[in-house]
Amino acid sequence: MTLSGIIEQIVELPSGVSASVSEAAVVTITGPKGKLERDFFNPKTKVTLNGNNLIVSCKFPKVKDKAMVGTFASHLRNMIEGVTEGFEYEMKIVYSHFPMKTSIKGDTFIIENFIGERSPRTAKIYPDVKVQVKGADVTISGINLEAVSQTAANIERATHIWGYDPRVFQDGIYITSKGKKVSQ
Repeated sequence: MTLSGIIEQIVELPSGVSASVSEAAVVTITGPKGKLERDFFNPKTKVTLNGNNLIVSCKFPKVKDKAMVGTFASHLRNMIEGVTEGFEYEMKIVYSHFPMKTSIKGDTFIIENFIGERSPRTAKIYPDVKVQVKGADVTISGINLEAVSQTAANIERATHIWGYDPRVFQDGIYITSKGKKVSQ
């Protein structure tokens, strides 16, 4: 914080990554893996592009405004990591009573024969997220951290068991590794 009453955080753009900021506060970041857009509108917090830096600033901030500056800067860093390296979640299919069958149809992850149920359970797959099933391992990858993590949460939540003791019935699909960067 400077003496003029302005707080700011600077997010540096690495080489190979470009950014643009529209007048409507929509930030577009483009890198080797793709392009991400996000709306950063806030009445007091501003995002500007200055050379090779994105600057998140707020004049005369209160506590919530300071938190918003940090949140915006964190989102920008995640977007930059996404377009340069990508994100990956790993999940494990666990069953001991009834063998599960999983498949992917369009933007839906389908779980059949979960604890012997006749009707399949489904989970939504967000756009631009790749889901791969190899045996008992499920890999979810993409450039948008929020879409990848929400897809993993949807799959894990689809196998939640109501009315059974989770210490005994441990069947389900569980997250084993979160948000690690893809090395390709």
